[in-house]
Amino acid sequence: MPRHSNAFWIASAAALSGYAILLGGILFATGSSASWEMVSKALATREIQYSIANSLLTCTLATILAMWVAAPAAYFLSRCQFRGKIVLELLIDFPVVMPPLVLGLGLLLLFQTTFGRWIESTLGLHFTYTVAGVVLAQLVVATAFAIRSLRTTFDEIPERNEGVARTLGASDFQIFSRVVMPASRRGLLHATAVSWARSLGEFGPILVFAGTTRMKTEVMPTTIFLELNVGNLESAAAVSILLLLAAAIVLAVLRWIDSREEERT
Repeated sequence: MPRHSNAFWIASAAALSGYAILLGGILFATGSSASWEMVSKALATREIQYSIANSLLTCTLATILAMWVAAPAAYFLSRCQFRGKIVLELLIDFPVVMPPLVLGLGLLLLFQTTFGRWIESTLGLHFTYTVAGVVLAQLVVATAFAIRSLRTTFDEIPERNEGVARTLGASDFQIFSRVVMPASRRGLLHATAVSWARSLGEFGPILVFAGTTRMKTEVMPTTIFLELNVGNLESAAAVSILLLLAAAIVLAVLRWIDSREEERT
């Protein structure tokens, strides 16, 4: 190994160690900021119980809807070539890089337009400052992440089996549901877990578009914001610990999925 390589690896290890220490410090500071007694006390309050239940309901619904949209959309992008595809892909990726507050403001402004008012008045679908608005804000972001994840999965699946199924008379829907989907099981589980976790932790768009009304549009991230606003640091830390536990569970599930797939291969 060339002599100058040692300096490179030392610098790389130092950068990695510094970042790991920073993350470890954040997790330790958050985890030690509230005792289990404080967590239990916070869980006993009606407001936090509501925010937990509302979070689980909305992020699960948003994830289900996101996967219904993302799976066929990602497959379409993976297999089809058409004019303007790059522009469409950039548009779909926008929620990933768009500032969260700007995304929430965009949703709010959309429903102030004629089209938005028509949806709420004529169709009777009320999103602004409602629980449905929480789901929509989560859905916009979760779908973008799911499409990115599934697009990579579908790109890695050889098209040979799809061609064989097509020669046997299978329709495009049958190929997608019976050939592609089973072959992309691991990617689907990854995309679902990431979308759920992302929806659970979404804050900015919900804050602007759905609001932070207690016992109505309140979810766990906005509960932290509300508790901090009234100086209740202990309750905010308790809810933060619950979100960290949820994130840890998602990571454990992803690791378990990877290990099972490696055992099968």
